[in-house]
Amino acid sequence: MRISDNAALIVVDVQEAWNDQDFYPPRNNPAAEGNMARLIDTWQAAGRPVVFVRHDSSEPASPLRPGRRGNDLQDFVQERRGKGSGPELLVTKTVNSAFLGTPDLGRWLDEAGIRQLVVIGIMTNWCVETTARMGGNLGYDVIVPVDATYTFDAVGPDGESLTADELFRATATNLHAARFARIVPTAALVEGA
Repeated sequence: MRISDNAALIVVDVQEAWNDQDFYPPRNNPAAEGNMARLIDTWQAAGRPVVFVRHDSSEPASPLRPGRRGNDLQDFVQERRGKGSGPELLVTKTVNSAFLGTPDLGRWLDEAGIRQLVVIGIMTNWCVETTARMGGNLGYDVIVPVDATYTFDAVGPDGESLTADELFRATATNLHAARFARIVPTAALVEGA
């Protein structure tokens, strides 16, 4: 797979809060963190742009609220910040899409002439999917290695639960079928980059 020389890696919401097993239901894909780390390392070694995204919740009880430990980027991400030779950006947001954060992600990408995005992080079916969908709608070539994401079990409006794996597969299907993004494995991106 050919990856653009200036393709941006968008690392979405890899924050400490998600490690709180008392607050969140069961998750899937225990290999996600390793795949995220591989992609960040690969992008930084190649001098490609990396965008770190942090969710700053405005909800008083949220573990993602600024000033709480849960708001911090997970250690394996934080220790990689500033290590690449390429451009780097930190976007903060209060909603699901990284395109609706500060500073303006779309403007930053456009000013740098970036048209290809690789979106990874947490949660597969929330902020990763929303960012990928918006990117696709805005005309970017979006790639999502879903094996570098994870999510949690969730209860629907009918009271029925879907497992994290079911939601994970649904996101991959939604993004692929509607052509919002190409779904590829981490290994293919590492090889292509």
